[in-house]
Amino acid sequence: MSCFQGERNVFSKKSDLRRLWAFQPLLPQQPHKTSPPSPFTLMMALPQIGPGPQLKAGFEANCDCEVDFVGADSSIGALRKAQLEGPGTKADIILGLDTSVAAEAKNTELFTDHNVDLSTLDLPVDYTSNQFVPFDYGYFAFVYDSSKIETPPSSFEELAAMDEDFKIAIQDPRSSTPGLGLVLWMQTAKGDQADELWADIAPNILTVTKGWSEAYSLFLEGEVDMVLSYTSSPSYHRIAEEEDKYLAAQFEEGHYVQVELAGILESSDQKELASDFLSFLVSQGGQKNHPDHQLDVPCGTIG
Repeated sequence: MSCFQGERNVFSKKSDLRRLWAFQPLLPQQPHKTSPPSPFTLMMALPQIGPGPQLKAGFEANCDCEVDFVGADSSIGALRKAQLEGPGTKADIILGLDTSVAAEAKNTELFTDHNVDLSTLDLPVDYTSNQFVPFDYGYFAFVYDSSKIETPPSSFEELAAMDEDFKIAIQDPRSSTPGLGLVLWMQTAKGDQADELWADIAPNILTVTKGWSEAYSLFLEGEVDMVLSYTSSPSYHRIAEEEDKYLAAQFEEGHYVQVELAGILESSDQKELASDFLSFLVSQGGQKNHPDHQLDVPCGTIG
């Protein structure tokens, strides 16, 4: 399966669950008792932002359950956290893995089958899995400030040819999905030339951060000229800040797609409820949250 998308106009589109009366004639009335909602816990990166709060509210409105969150510093961080915690993890579902780490995640044997119908989903790549449910997708890109840079590089070769004072920030592929995505993007686009290009680009790399937020903060503070991010990042600035100077550089090679996934942990004691949540995630009620709050392309119908 190739996640590489060439010649797509991606810029016009837009990268926790375990806390899931008696009437007796002629006798004193007994107090009414109500069963507490089933606890259900989602593990995800930065649950306080993105679609997390909306997914919680939407699912709780139709289930006798309470959705809680366990945070992680990144999608890869969520997988590492589950690996460290093992069967003792509080999470029922990990939300926000992606296709780049799906094979590794499956090999951990931490995940169980989801039993969710995925036949109606529309994905930019062929992807099927019994363990993981795709729910949105986006594309990696280098983001720049158009008020400072009139003509950004439009290919990996042009990036490698930039003066050494032109600096970029990227992320560590061992701890960051964008960082891993860049490695796969270059390998898919350039093949045997990738190693040479990495060497040529190295002088332009100011730093390799652990996660996306650290690198993006450096960019916003003016420490670097471009940052590895998503094609949807400029949309956030337009919507949230009414700022249109941030743009995504369109590369001739095309852009590598990131399909986000969710999976039920084998250790969960709320597997039926977890499966219901994943069905909600890909339903119209769940999918409508992703364009506005995640700024990614939904995999299903949003109405």
